[in-house]
Amino acid sequence: MFNFGNLLSRGMSAAEAIEGAAKGTVTVIDVRDHTEVRSTGKAKGALHIPLMRLQDMANPSHPDFQKGLKTDGCIAVYCASGARSMAGKRILKQLGYQDVHNIGGLGHWVQAGGKLERA
Repeated sequence: MFNFGNLLSRGMSAAEAIEGAAKGTVTVIDVRDHTEVRSTGKAKGALHIPLMRLQDMANPSHPDFQKGLKTDGCIAVYCASGARSMAGKRILKQLGYQDVHNIGGLGHWVQAGGKLERA
C-alpha cells in the first residue's frame, strides 16, 4: 500500500475537509469509479466525479461541467487510498483551480469522523 502521510500532512486533513464541508466552505470530490461508490457509498455531500471524467466535468467550458463545482472555492479530493486523488488534484490545478487538496482515501474521511451516504 502507498504511504501518502507526508504528502497529505502538507495540505488539508480529512478532519479539516469534514469541517469545511459542513460549513459550506469546502467542496469534496470523490474520484473513485462508479462500482466503488455503489459498493461503499461516498462522503456525505461529496460530488462524485470519476477520475476518468474529471478533465471534462471540472472544465467550465465543457458541456458535461458539474454545475455543483465551485471554480473559485476550496476543493478536497479523495479516492480509495490517495493515489487517484493526487492525480485528480493535478488535473484540477491544470484546469486553473487554485485551492485544491488531496485528503487521501475514503478511510481517512471515515477515521476523521466523516459520515457516508449511498449514491
